Order: sequence, then structure tokens, then C-alpha cells
Amino acid sequence: MFTQIDAILRPTDRVLDFGAGRGEHILDDAIEYRKRLFNLRGRCAHVEGCDVDEAVLTNPFLDHAVVIHPNTRLPYPDDSFDIIFSRFVFEHIQDSSSAAGEMLRVLKPGGLIAALTPNRFGYIALAATVIPNKFHVRALRYIQPKRKSIDVFPTKYRMNSSGAIKAAFGDGSEVYTQFVSGEPGYHFGKPFLYGIFKYLHKILPDRLQPLIIAYIRKPKRYAQAGLEV
Repeated sequence: MFTQIDAILRPTDRVLDFGAGRGEHILDDAIEYRKRLFNLRGRCAHVEGCDVDEAVLTNPFLDHAVVIHPNTRLPYPDDSFDIIFSRFVFEHIQDSSSAAGEMLRVLKPGGLIAALTPNRFGYIALAATVIPNKFHVRALRYIQPKRKSIDVFPTKYRMNSSGAIKAAFGDGSEVYTQFVSGEPGYHFGKPFLYGIFKYLHKILPDRLQPLIIAYIRKPKRYAQAGLEV
């Protein structure tokens, strides 16, 4: 997802990191190439961040950050951002239509939303659904040993399939989804299990891949609150 964002990012763009958190995907990554790719600050006009977690206020990769509340209006004017990206956030959203509507409202006409999230029909989401939310922190201590408990939040999986994403963002938006595997991350820290999951990713059909990337383009004429803009 970030390689695509990097390809279209302009120095004049205003970007919103929706669900930015503390910036753990950069802070905790040992790969310098990914750290540089993920960090958009200084490569565009402004990087804004919002999250329900107050940790977003400590995120060093943002020009400005705000704490938001679920299912409420985002604290930005209409048409504020050229790009909105969201990394492993859609699975936590309770009210998908409200969240999608707010993202579209603050996105400029012609702007892009890019999101990476678990595929509802992949093994990550299926396992998380079987294990109750109250046990996720305890389970991840063994399944994903490097994962920090402060980065674990309850999952809902209301916005994690092609159909659900298209329904949330409405018929007026251009929605493209891509099923991907990524690097195995849930292997109990065991190299042999890492290899098994790596092979599994190669043989799974697209619709059962563990992750899904969504790209949503807001049309230049967008109907909002009954009006076309």
C-alpha cells in the first residue's frame, strides 16, 4: 500500500493517517527501507493523525494529532485532505457507514483513501473471531511474541471484505480491492511455522488471502447530504 502512496504523493498534499496510533509500524520496524517508506512526514505539505487512543499525541511522524471518539464527526472541515491512509484500523470499526462517510467528507474530490486490513475470510480474521476479544492480548503473547499489548484493540470485522467496503463507501465512490498475503506475522516466533505460513500464502486462492488492500477514490462530483459538490 505504501509503495502506491509513495508513487502518487506530491509535495503539496495534505495527508491524514486515520488510526495513526503511536506510530508503532515505524518505531518498531527493524528494516530501514520500510521505516523510510512508511514515514510521510517531510515528504508532503502536512501529515495529520487521528486515533481513539491518546498514544497518537506521542506519534513523532505526524505534524499534528488529535484524539477522536468512535462514531463521531471528524474534527476537520469538508475536503481537507488529498490522501487518507489507514493501516490495520478497519477491523476495529463498529459503525462502518459512519466511518466511511466521515472519511469521504474530509477527503478532497478526486482524493484517495488507501487501507490495509485483515481479510474477513482469511485465517487472521477467522482466528480472531473464534478467540474472544478479552483473550486477544494473552493469546498474542504466544502467537505474535513481538507484538506489544498497548497495540492490541478489540476487533469487530464489519468492514473487512470487498462487499462490506463497497457497501460502506457507497455506489458513488470508485472502490478497488486487492487480496494480498504480506509477511507472516502470526507464527509463535517459530521459524518452521513461518515457513509453513509462507507456503500457505502461495497456495491460498485470492479470496482467502489473509489481508486486503482497499483503494477508494472520491469522485470529483460527490453527493453529500443530498447535494452535489
